[in-house]
Amino acid sequence: VDIGAAGAGPVLVLWDRTRGSADVKIIAALGEQPNYLITSNPNVKTLKDFTKTDKIAVPAVVVSQQSRLLQIAAEKEFGEGKFNALDDLTVNLPHPDATAALLSGSSTITAHFSNPPYQEQALQDPKIHKVLSSYDIMGGRITPTLLYATSKFRNENPRTFKVFYDALNEASQWIESHKAEAAETYIRIEQSKLDPAFVKSVIDSPEVSFTTVPKGTFKYAAFLAKIGAIKTRPASWKDYTFEELHDKQGD
Repeated sequence: VDIGAAGAGPVLVLWDRTRGSADVKIIAALGEQPNYLITSNPNVKTLKDFTKTDKIAVPAVVVSQQSRLLQIAAEKEFGEGKFNALDDLTVNLPHPDATAALLSGSSTITAHFSNPPYQEQALQDPKIHKVLSSYDIMGGRITPTLLYATSKFRNENPRTFKVFYDALNEASQWIESHKAEAAETYIRIEQSKLDPAFVKSVIDSPEVSFTTVPKGTFKYAAFLAKIGAIKTRPASWKDYTFEELHDKQGD
């Protein structure tokens, strides 16, 4: 695998741990989309309402994008240094399984830090409600998923790298101006059984934008450095991104 995709938290850890060796950096973002913390527990309106009987599903405990978001939110809610206040309530579960467990009502899972389109599917059930959004936590729009590669790959394959980067930008711009066609393309390629109108409603949301410019990543980096998850605190978002992005308005 020459190019990978992951959340900002995992990618920043990779950047930190490969500095001076593989030198992993961010190529581009895969758009601005919110992550919702949703629950079936009617008593949970804020993070402080969760109890020991609640279980919050995340893709990977502590290290995933959603887990880091929950830690940032917990520190805001419970106070400085208490970022891990809810870690004991989190359990590993892939998004499809977590969605099914939450909707079934028969599982121990009472909450899910979700991802599009699963969060939108779950919220169609009147028993499910949103507690907060990643945009609330970070104080603005963020790009939750990022593409990354090693500097070695970029240096040894400059033409391939440029073709990929240009094609990604072209695709992002096309989606922004052809959302109905993009939804139909997604259904066809994924052989999905989702309603095309539902898929279009997800990408049509005013909270969603298909941009390749990273947003909100430096706040992650500062948090990870503060709690010791990464050893190096970057001076700027440009430290962990390739130079193709450096003339953009990222952060």
